[in-house]
Amino acid sequence: MFLTISATGTPERPATDLGFLLHKHPESAQAFTTSYGTAHVLYPEASAERCTAALLLDVDPVALVRRRQGRGGQGRSPDAALAQYVNDRPYAASSLLAVALGTVFSSALRGVCKARPERAEEPLPLRVEVPVLPARGGPDLVRRLFAPLGWTVGAEQVGLDATFPEWGGSRYVRLVLEGELRLARALRHLYVLLPVLDDAKHYWVSADEVDKLLRAGEGWLAGHPEQHLITSRYLARRRSLTREASQRLELARLADADDTDVEEIDNAVDEATDTEEKPVPLAVRRRAAILDALRSAGAARVLDLGCGQGQLVHELLKDARFTEIVGLDVSVRALTVAARRLGLERMGERQAARVRLVQGSLVYTDKRLKGYDAAVLSEVIEHLDLPRLPALEYAVFGSARPRTVLVTTPNVEYNVRWETLPAGHVRHGDHRFEWTREEFRGWAERVAARHGYGVRHVPVGPDDPEVGPPTQMAVFTLSERPTTGPATTDPTTTEKEATAA
Repeated sequence: MFLTISATGTPERPATDLGFLLHKHPESAQAFTTSYGTAHVLYPEASAERCTAALLLDVDPVALVRRRQGRGGQGRSPDAALAQYVNDRPYAASSLLAVALGTVFSSALRGVCKARPERAEEPLPLRVEVPVLPARGGPDLVRRLFAPLGWTVGAEQVGLDATFPEWGGSRYVRLVLEGELRLARALRHLYVLLPVLDDAKHYWVSADEVDKLLRAGEGWLAGHPEQHLITSRYLARRRSLTREASQRLELARLADADDTDVEEIDNAVDEATDTEEKPVPLAVRRRAAILDALRSAGAARVLDLGCGQGQLVHELLKDARFTEIVGLDVSVRALTVAARRLGLERMGERQAARVRLVQGSLVYTDKRLKGYDAAVLSEVIEHLDLPRLPALEYAVFGSARPRTVLVTTPNVEYNVRWETLPAGHVRHGDHRFEWTREEFRGWAERVAARHGYGVRHVPVGPDDPEVGPPTQMAVFTLSERPTTGPATTDPTTTEKEATAA
């Protein structure tokens, strides 16, 4: 198996920095022993203008067969036994090559480079070539996997036999990738997608493969259009592992979305309504409206669900009537920033006893959320895919059941007042939807009726006579009338309604 990685450079930023990033000196040829043979690293060219590192994996077919026999290889037919020795494993890129990449370039995969740390963080003009790559799905699938990641993809199908072109093409392609990416990101793409294209692994896939996939896929797999195919093939089509990986990737996607400071988006909206006097930022108006509603409801113990970096929690702490404040978010990184902004480590004992930050997801029920006076979901629901919205509804209104629930979300009708927002675009790239006033009212009324709440609507921000306010808020109040008990509807039964909305 053979793979090359090339970089171009200038005298000021020489291409030979590739050697530092890979932790392999261009003037040396190195060999590394693996379970199935020997991996060689060498540099066919190394100059300031262009540098190429080659990875050659010399697979030992006998070692490969012996390991398979240890996992039940005895008792096979003679034809099957022969196939163990006569196959493409020593020649076509597969999980064997991916494992060699992870072993030989482990530091580069992690993005670690003590000698050139700044280069490890920079995109490089890279070219990757794999002469023979099994591709179950053909060149089209190769392009579908690599193109969304920023690569220019060349995938040329290899013929069965050059002497007899009429025999047609094989399942192999010659792969050429070009693009400007961080080297660590490029290596992670290869580490995951080489075995995915081969649709086979040379070792038993266990539960720890999910962790390997998520580590290598961090920052790119959660949003990949072929995410399900990648996870399914990488995990050898084991449904339980694929389901676990999909759930954890969804949490990662939501975490990345929560890391965005919504105030930056809101300030951009305010620029569109700027007058001679500097306007009050929409985020400030939203928090003021939420605080007014909580005070009117007489809430003392409050949940901030999807608290992000703690802006609302900070405002709640200023008012002594809020005796217990819990900020919940799926992003550990956002909670860390929130703790730092709030100054939890420096906070006095009595003040610190009022606030708690916890990690969790709103698409799962959580016993920690029960028994509170009020819950706030401020600019949260629009970050969920519509089919997952019923799960959030049940977790909050059906399971936690606070007396008051406040939900704010953008009013898509107001977007026409934002001159810098192209027509048909939502306010933020991670918004899965943005509702009109009628759509939001319809959703809120269905949720209220299903779970025993009443609901009223409050405009937030300038209430335009034609398109309404920039933010719409629904105030849900638990009915004082006796009911038959908390709603127990399975979230999946409401998916069609959420999708229709």
